[in-house]
Amino acid sequence: MNDTDDIKPDHHPVQAKDDCLSLVLTFLVWMWIISVTTGQTTTEIFLSGLFPLAPSWVSALSILIQAVLLLLPLLVLALLWRNLRYKAVFKTWAMAAVFGLVLLPVRLLLPYAAQAQALLHTTLILIYSAILLLIGWRQRPQELEGKSLLPLTRNRYSLALLVAGLIAIPWIAWGAFGSLLDTILQLLTGVSFGIAASLTFEVLLFPKIHSTSTNTTRDFLLGGFAAGSALLVMASGMGFGYSVMQSLLMISLPALGWVMIGISLPDRKSIALKTWGPSSILVGISTAIPILFIDADELALIISATPGEILGWAYKAALSSMAIGWLIGISMFLGILVKIARHKEMGTDLTDRPQRTAFPFLQIGAITIWILAAILYFVVGQPGFYGEGLFVILKDQADVSSAEQIPDFLERRHYVYSTLITHAETAQADLRQTLDQFGIEYTSYYLVNGIQVQGGPIIRAWLSTRPEVDRVLSNPWMRPLPQSPPTTEGTMVDAPIEPAWNLVNIGADRVWKELGFTGQGIMIGQSDSGVQWTHPELINNYRGHTSENGGTHDYNWFDPWYGTSEPVDIGGHGTHTLGTIAGAHTGVAPGATWFACVNLARNLGNPALYLDCMQFMLAPFPFGGDPFIDGDPALGAHVINNSWGCPDIEGCDPTSLESGMRALRAAGLFIVASAGNDGPFCRSLNTPHATYEEVFSVGAIDQFGSLAIFSSIGPVTKDGSNRTKPDIVAPGVNILSSMPDDTYGYNSGTSMAGPHVVGVVALMWSANPALIGDIDRTNELLIESTQPYTGMLPNCQGAQANPSTAVGYGIVDAYRAVQLAIAQGK
Repeated sequence: MNDTDDIKPDHHPVQAKDDCLSLVLTFLVWMWIISVTTGQTTTEIFLSGLFPLAPSWVSALSILIQAVLLLLPLLVLALLWRNLRYKAVFKTWAMAAVFGLVLLPVRLLLPYAAQAQALLHTTLILIYSAILLLIGWRQRPQELEGKSLLPLTRNRYSLALLVAGLIAIPWIAWGAFGSLLDTILQLLTGVSFGIAASLTFEVLLFPKIHSTSTNTTRDFLLGGFAAGSALLVMASGMGFGYSVMQSLLMISLPALGWVMIGISLPDRKSIALKTWGPSSILVGISTAIPILFIDADELALIISATPGEILGWAYKAALSSMAIGWLIGISMFLGILVKIARHKEMGTDLTDRPQRTAFPFLQIGAITIWILAAILYFVVGQPGFYGEGLFVILKDQADVSSAEQIPDFLERRHYVYSTLITHAETAQADLRQTLDQFGIEYTSYYLVNGIQVQGGPIIRAWLSTRPEVDRVLSNPWMRPLPQSPPTTEGTMVDAPIEPAWNLVNIGADRVWKELGFTGQGIMIGQSDSGVQWTHPELINNYRGHTSENGGTHDYNWFDPWYGTSEPVDIGGHGTHTLGTIAGAHTGVAPGATWFACVNLARNLGNPALYLDCMQFMLAPFPFGGDPFIDGDPALGAHVINNSWGCPDIEGCDPTSLESGMRALRAAGLFIVASAGNDGPFCRSLNTPHATYEEVFSVGAIDQFGSLAIFSSIGPVTKDGSNRTKPDIVAPGVNILSSMPDDTYGYNSGTSMAGPHVVGVVALMWSANPALIGDIDRTNELLIESTQPYTGMLPNCQGAQANPSTAVGYGIVDAYRAVQLAIAQGK
């Protein structure tokens, strides 16, 4: 019997015409599956980026719609179609859609609850697998006696480990583990997915494919095609937050379909549930490796789309895995053709058992690949565990409110600094001693009386029982990149000649020309992604470049991320925002002086990183200095810009930074915060620290005076205060400012709006130094001088009131604010 003969089951005669019709219908259904599945995932990624505060049920609804659209035709075909091979394909695809329904509860969890997601993933996938096992045990094994068989290898486990090792290499080289607990839970998720996928194919697909035909080449192509498509649907059904991780699995896993059918080619009379073990290893490892080495939350960050960031590396790894899977699948298919040709040439039957290989090539190959992967991990990769940390907030927070009664500004700052230090040293003494005894790494903070601790759930549980501890927050750390991303550059080369629209609209140019104030004598503190200090817009008013201190970065630059010794900016965000404050041609207050700190080098901070920079703003210290000992409040900032927020994903709760902001205000620092870019949802202004009463929060308008669609809207409800925020609005759409490598560019966001208000305060305090440190009066003057907002307002609680939960008291007016500031001194 040759390989092209069909064996037709006696109970279901299959004609060639029926086979052709089945193939055409299968292709049409496959096109529908591809359209629905990729469309759902792409839409969810887009919507999660556009509306990050969308409720979790939106994600659950999207996967429910996908399942319904897939199951409607697939269930009909699975029940009614006569051709057993294609009937099995439709059943398999329908079960893959059911898999997404089983995992639907995972999508109801918060997107950043990675550990809870992993636990629920594993639990639900094992339930799905148990159901498949019951189905498999109840059905009659498929008999293959008398039919031509073509096993590729008897060393199925070695083949699975070899392929999985090859697929793992790109991820191992470019990614990094999360915490130890994350690694364990994600490994369980990947392994359970591999078991579920393999059982799906072993119960529903491969037995029918192998038992209804002896055309091995055709069965290999059909089975691999069906398995790969099912893997695509199953990957889309996983419940990772923001769906970006699903897209990676949807790229890498479907290519394994032909490898799996190759592993399953039978060499025994009964094949039901006989090869799921090696298939589970192959798919389990291939699924676990991406979610082990890439943080699903980091993938969703906007900045991740920039060149050199984690999203780029992740897609390179996924495409590499896809190419490896396809190449191995093609190789296996070519091996089948060679084997068929050899049997035909020798005149032997395909049922002849393969001869045992004298040398164990597959075993040696699998071992070698995994040894190379381990070497690659330790030599080229990023060994170690990342991502998990704790921030402990103590109950006893210092009260420095009396500092506001101290008339001398410098004396007031020194009092706040020394009081905070003394209080933290005393309140933390017992806890520090215990941490030292157990050898647990930690860093103490004074602005918020707290301690950053390296530890996981066990240490967290222990810390929570301590009598001096109020609460323990997550303090996540981003995983390292294989190499530093390239600097983000702007698009313009030449500096602007005339003031841009945003400066003209708020009257900053009139302040310079008519009133003669440019912010001279005022110190700006910038906490952001960094700064290119040599940029022509910024170099001349960087305190570390001036002649007064001989030109030094000590006390003028702090990088808690990488410990760089001079100001740098990879992302470009900080250079842009600072250029709007103090740029020579782009800034509201071009005469102000500045120094800076990095709290968001890669757009994902944590409570400790934010406090690192806030402490530096109050009392800068030299490179390598101790904030508790070497801080100098006399060199602190007057006004600080904060174009950032600390959402739940970064570990902050509604009041985590509040005592720190209260202390900064008591020390006389004017704190400006961008309102956030989570509009147009009502009550979307809910991210510390823009929510705090001690902070002046700024929303964004465009060139025509209309509220930007992305500008977050109050009131603040997360902390139960129902506080009206933002306080004011400023230009924040298409703002021209400095970018790294001496370039210029346009950016939009409330991050661009906040710096305008920082610059206006600098102009006010420069015009009337008696206002320096007088936060209450400065607030009043800013509010009193606002231009009325006349644009459209959202239909949200308090949006039509004054102050408005959408635009605060109105649009900032630099000229009028400085006029009122000058009048205060008369």
